[in-house]
Amino acid sequence: MSPNLAHVRRLEAVSFRSFPATKTHYDGTWAIRMTAGHPAKRLNSVNPLDPADNADIEHRIELAGRRFSAFGRPLFFRLTPLAPTTLEDRFRAARWSSFDESVVMSCNLGDFDHKGVQSQLPLQDMGRWVDAYIEMSEESASLKPGLVEVLDSTEPATGLFLHSDGNGKSLSAVRCVVDRDVAGIFDLVTAPAHRGCGHGVTIFASALEWAKRQGASHAWLQVVVDNNAAMGLYRRMGFEKVYRYRYWKPDQGPD
Repeated sequence: MSPNLAHVRRLEAVSFRSFPATKTHYDGTWAIRMTAGHPAKRLNSVNPLDPADNADIEHRIELAGRRFSAFGRPLFFRLTPLAPTTLEDRFRAARWSSFDESVVMSCNLGDFDHKGVQSQLPLQDMGRWVDAYIEMSEESASLKPGLVEVLDSTEPATGLFLHSDGNGKSLSAVRCVVDRDVAGIFDLVTAPAHRGCGHGVTIFASALEWAKRQGASHAWLQVVVDNNAAMGLYRRMGFEKVYRYRYWKPDQGPD
């Protein structure tokens, strides 16, 4: 069944506000998101937002490529159900590569059973949360300034959650952004040595419980399709697929 495009548009808009790019340029309804301080593809990609906006595609792709080249980033297109189908056809014909297909999922928080959930207040120390996230996700420490910039630029209410043991050792972390009545879940991570012990479920449930208290009626998240463990967890928590998206890049572009 085809996704509801109005619902997709809303979640895309919420996503942009929850994970803001430093700069966003528009070519018609193509949102060109660029962020020097953070390498995430969703912050550095072309995002077409109207299936009917398919005029002069070749010239617009060329202009986007020049813009990203001048910015020092590879050219990525992120195609959701809002993208014109002619774009994917064009990419296939030109032998572009598609990669990192992801699923956007949502759940009704009215169905979320918070009984037994550990009620937790968000961490106020952004630096501590970022350091813990980088350590547990095994990212480079060079990511810290860019991630702090993204978090600091996020306008909707943001809860940074960190679950630790009795000795202060970080076990899991997650970020929750409440935009009106919709809560987005980002950056769920568990320390490698403690995975499979339920710590991710604990912090995830705490974030959902907090979001519900903030007035959110629905929650959403996105996950790479081949992350079977995460997909299983989210389904058990009541999340269902809304739509998929994938990235495309020219074969001659850098990986």
